[in-house]
Parts: sequence; C-alpha cells; structure tokens
Amino acid sequence: MEIEILVVRDCPNRQLAVERLRQALDEAELGATPFTTRVIADQAEAERSGFTGSPTILIDGRDPFGEADAAPSLSCRIYRTPGGVSGAPDPGLLRQVLAAAAGA
Repeated sequence: MEIEILVVRDCPNRQLAVERLRQALDEAELGATPFTTRVIADQAEAERSGFTGSPTILIDGRDPFGEADAAPSLSCRIYRTPGGVSGAPDPGLLRQVLAAAAGA
C-alpha cells in the first residue's frame, strides 16, 4: 500500500494529519506501513495531483475523503468528522479506509 500526505508549505494541520495517520495505521495493525509527505508548490502541481486542499491523504493514489465537486486548490482543507469539522480526517474513519485498502 502506498500512502502519501500532500500539504502546502507551512500547513497548520500537517502534524495533526501525521499523528492521526500514525494512530489509524497502528489501530489497523498496519503500524509498519511507511508513508511520505509531499509539499505541493503550485496550482499546476495541485491539478496534476488531484490536490483539493491541505492536508490531503492519498492511499494508492486515491483520496478516500475526496468530494466529487472539489476543485484542485492550494487552500486549507476541512474534514467533516463525527465530532465536527477538523483539519484532518477522523482517526476511526481513516482506520476503516486503511483496513479496506489493505484487504483486512
């Protein structure tokens, strides 16, 4: 499984996304799974990457939290979670997505 966190430079939610991804990987018993972080530098790269805001987590090149009508953007991204809006995906939902991607 290939996991990548896409962010803009100085993203205020980068660390939160990393922490939640690590938590979700651990809870899904995938703690040894590596991931990378990539900075999206400009609008053209955002369009090529399907980047709809920072942070975006891609699993095998797909954004599991993507919205069909979202346009590529260098903006901050807001996630809807059971506890309200957040700057990163909910760890429980992220765990489910990771487990499904791993075939568990």
